[in-house]
Amino acid sequence: MDTLTAKDIRALFKLWKRRMAENRQWFLELDSALGDGDLGLTMTGGFAKASEALAPLEESSIGKLMSKAGAVIASSAPSTMGTLLATGFMKGGKALQDTPEAGVAEMARFFTAFVDGMMARGKAKPGEKTALDSLWPAAEALRQSAASGDSLPQALARAAAAAAEGFEKTKDMPGVHGRAAYYQEGSLGKCDPGAAVGVVLMRALAEYVAETAEVDT
Repeated sequence: MDTLTAKDIRALFKLWKRRMAENRQWFLELDSALGDGDLGLTMTGGFAKASEALAPLEESSIGKLMSKAGAVIASSAPSTMGTLLATGFMKGGKALQDTPEAGVAEMARFFTAFVDGMMARGKAKPGEKTALDSLWPAAEALRQSAASGDSLPQALARAAAAAAEGFEKTKDMPGVHGRAAYYQEGSLGKCDPGAAVGVVLMRALAEYVAETAEVDT
């Protein structure tokens, strides 16, 4: 599998919907330690609504589908993380515009715009114990893969691994934003819940492409 199409994006959101639901309790537990404790609920609801909205659409543009999903998440997951993810999807979608297929270079461009949008909206940067600490390394891995000529399955596997590594590193970061900031040094030793969402996003994407590639061979 060398590229993702609009059909794949609709299927991917179905998978993201399932994975968010499966990880609901994990998100709730992580968020209860550092946040409002509702992350599992907002992510499950937001991605369920996005998947439902995209399913009947005949749109062929990947960018437009991603932007539409972002708009749905914005309205159905009214929380800090929901707003940031919605911004990411909309900015990433805009970066792809009318692109009908996305390979490694396009996915690198999408996730670069995704994290840039999150940074601008949240006034945050990597290293501050947020979702950026899993998603920024994933975007960087994709940029490296695009430069080195990796296949799409290879690139997304690298990105998922980078996201997981970044998530683990949040244990050693004090909270800077949101409720985690109230704990400051007390947040050390606890992983960031938003970064966990980034891990689930990237792992599911890598999983989808890997399994689809096996079917195609």
